[in-house]
Amino acid sequence: MKQNEKDSILLEVGFRLLIPLIVVYAFYVLLHGEYSPGGGFQAGVLLGVAVILPRLLKSGKRLLTGFQAIMLAGCGTFFYLLIGLIPMFFGGKFLQYGVMPFFADPVENHPLGILLIEVGVTICVMATVVSIFDSLGKKKEDDTI
Repeated sequence: MKQNEKDSILLEVGFRLLIPLIVVYAFYVLLHGEYSPGGGFQAGVLLGVAVILPRLLKSGKRLLTGFQAIMLAGCGTFFYLLIGLIPMFFGGKFLQYGVMPFFADPVENHPLGILLIEVGVTICVMATVVSIFDSLGKKKEDDTI
C-alpha cells in the first residue's frame, strides 16, 4: 500500500476507541428501551454504525457481507414473529406476553417479551442499515449480493 493510500492514523485510533463505546451504548439503549426513550430501532442503528465505521477506512475489515446482512435482517424479522406467535400456542393472542411459558407470573413475562421483541427489531434494523450502506456504496461492476 502506498503512503498516499493509507488512512489517517488518527481515524484508525479514533474508530478503534469509538466502536466499543458505541456498542456498549447500543446495548444500554436496548435494555432500557422499555422504561426510557429508545429501544430496538435506536439500538439497531447504533450497532449498524459500529459495523459501518470500519468500512469507511480503506484498511477496514468487513464484519458482514451484503448477503449476510440480508440474511440477518430476515432472521431478526423471523425472531420478532416467533416471539409474537409463542403466546398463541399457549392460548393467548398475538403479542400477549402474559401467557408465555417463561415465568409463572404474567407480570414478569411482560418485560421479557418486550425485551425479546426489541432484540428482534435491533437485529433487523442493524442488518438493514448495513445493507443500505453497502447498496449505496456499491460500484457498477460489483453487482453481486
